[in-house]
Amino acid sequence: MKNLKNTPAGLGLGVALGLTIAVPVAAQTQNSADEAKIEEIFVLGERRAYQGNFDDLENPTADQTMSEELLLQVGAINLDDALDLSASVARQNNFGGLWNSFSIRGFSGDINLPSGFLVNGFNAGRGFGGPRDLVGIESMEVLKGPRSALFGRGEPGGTVNLVTKRPKFETGGYIRGTIGKWKQARLEGDYQTVLGANENVGLRLVGFYEDSDSFREPAESEKVGFYPSLNWKVSDQTSLSYDLEYTSQELPFDRGVVYSEDFGFSPRDVFVGENVPIETQVIGHQLELQNNFDDNWSFLGGVGFRETSLEGDAFESQFGSRQTYFLNGETVSRFFRSRDFDSEYFVLRGELAGEFQTGQLRHRVTLGMDYDKFDNTLVIDRFRSRFGGDINALTPSDLASDLILEIDNPVYGANLNPIAGANTNRNEVLKGYGIYIQDQIDLTDQLQVRIGARFDDFEQDLTNFLASPATTITSSDDRFSPQFGAVYQVNDGVSLYASYGEGYRQQTGQDFQQNQFDPNITESKEIGLKMDLGEIYKTVEGSIGLTLFQVEQSNFLVNDDRPAATAVGFFSIPAGEAESTGLEFDANLEFENNLSFWISYAYTDAEFSNSFADVDGFGFTIDSGDPVINSPEHQFNIQASKGLSLGGMPASIGGGIFYTDERNGFVGSDFILPDYTTVRLFSEIKPIDKLSLRLDVDNLFDETFYTNSFANVWVGPGTPRRWRFTATYSF
Repeated sequence: MKNLKNTPAGLGLGVALGLTIAVPVAAQTQNSADEAKIEEIFVLGERRAYQGNFDDLENPTADQTMSEELLLQVGAINLDDALDLSASVARQNNFGGLWNSFSIRGFSGDINLPSGFLVNGFNAGRGFGGPRDLVGIESMEVLKGPRSALFGRGEPGGTVNLVTKRPKFETGGYIRGTIGKWKQARLEGDYQTVLGANENVGLRLVGFYEDSDSFREPAESEKVGFYPSLNWKVSDQTSLSYDLEYTSQELPFDRGVVYSEDFGFSPRDVFVGENVPIETQVIGHQLELQNNFDDNWSFLGGVGFRETSLEGDAFESQFGSRQTYFLNGETVSRFFRSRDFDSEYFVLRGELAGEFQTGQLRHRVTLGMDYDKFDNTLVIDRFRSRFGGDINALTPSDLASDLILEIDNPVYGANLNPIAGANTNRNEVLKGYGIYIQDQIDLTDQLQVRIGARFDDFEQDLTNFLASPATTITSSDDRFSPQFGAVYQVNDGVSLYASYGEGYRQQTGQDFQQNQFDPNITESKEIGLKMDLGEIYKTVEGSIGLTLFQVEQSNFLVNDDRPAATAVGFFSIPAGEAESTGLEFDANLEFENNLSFWISYAYTDAEFSNSFADVDGFGFTIDSGDPVINSPEHQFNIQASKGLSLGGMPASIGGGIFYTDERNGFVGSDFILPDYTTVRLFSEIKPIDKLSLRLDVDNLFDETFYTNSFANVWVGPGTPRRWRFTATYSF
């Protein structure tokens, strides 16, 4: 087995947002040199929860790791850019650009909250801190398939984990500046050093500032983030780390374009909102303690607390008969909402991991428990126009008072403060604890089996302050989630695996009749093949993976489009069951001639497996076999890079092709988002030592495309062709 430092289990940074326990620092079969390397990794705080002391070929799961080098190579600045690298991930409705939302293997999580990605192994997608910037991220992992036996309350198709930048007990850093189309100006920095008489404290300071207009005038944004971290070597066996997350953003609320069968999509450069930014903020703290008891057993524990807020006004396109664009293709009717969202998220976690022998069998065990509490407050006021379908009855005064925007000659700011009435005022508190265990057993030199289980206990309190008097609904539930896997190592470079896992996810909110939702239940199965090319060929490094999967869900939530529901607000409704089956191919290749490739392809058939019709007979109907929203059947991403020398100066060139198949854009309808292909190019050169200059061109052929949709009146347009010039000085 390779030493831990050279495997995915030894790369990346330690967990911070909760209490976990790491894996044995060294296996008994490793020599003293390997043990020293692993001990160094442990002391530096570069261990991660859940990963275990496993080579990638030993894991019965399909994982993708996007290194910092790859993220820089493709010019990824935000989480959406990075997620496009995985063909198993598809963009979902992103709440007007105010958070990250995605599906894995065809399924997304709660449609009314950001997707539940992890940071250093702990949930950080909850809350309203705005879309995630990558400046403080060392690497990103897409962990596909059944994970609930360890991760617990994750998304149904898999988990995304961001690994943050932490001190490496060295001195140095960089300053990077970017200018781009639409007045983009961005400055970021990363500096680290060592402190203390014994140089046993590492400090790292990472931050950024960005100001930019948009191709959808007059939308503009301003962002700032600061992510310092400390790592203290308490002793050779113990380390303590702290991370701070602070991000403040002013963002346009942009529901996108409107689509009509008669008039097509409204122009992608016409912003149908108003130039009144939404303000988001997040302040997060993560504290982590790691301790190695001996060569085989270790503990990782931590606590995290995260506060987020979202506040501001929004002008959004109307639905159904209230939408004037459906009648004339010349105007867009809108409604107004004012929002004040706050959340607090607390996590506590502890994990013990190690290994032992029973006879000839080697056991690698992870045992842990966690507790979390999510406190979520939503206040919304709303104004809806009087317009109900008679476009000829509109007067110039109506155009202003009814918030109707002319597409060819948009006039903004006519009525920024309509009289809005209370629409939502509720507080929701979700509390839960879990206990989990996993044991991977070496039955022979080639065959390993994994057995895992998790028990969760939840409680949910939802208070509606609009009721008179205020009412609180309380519910509770518990769930046992098993996990099984098997790995057969054909040789040092090839393994076959199979796995099964069940997931359990508590669902937030309520339907328009104030009923809480039952939990979402997931069953996942997959079989796959993995290859470590470095063990097979002398001229290439990297990995190849091929996977067949099936994911089944029950109590699947969709948008409730019934008039009775939309008259009150926007709600979800459980639509029953859905199933996703597919095939994935992933490759990460590096050749001796400085040529590298990243290839990711996925075929995903995600559809409803039952028929559903609302009981009132007014809204949509779902038939068995109908596609799940925003889930393309085919998706692939190919990136290539070539290192070379120009006049003695190091340089590189490269580019990529990203393809997304057509997708359903509105549940229960035949509205389809068209497929699209985008091409990007980049070049980079280092004219002098420590200075690099880079040019990116995205969407080279200026493709008109649409990335996601909530309905035919909320469709996210893709960015036209743009350029970015970046200069980086390292020191």
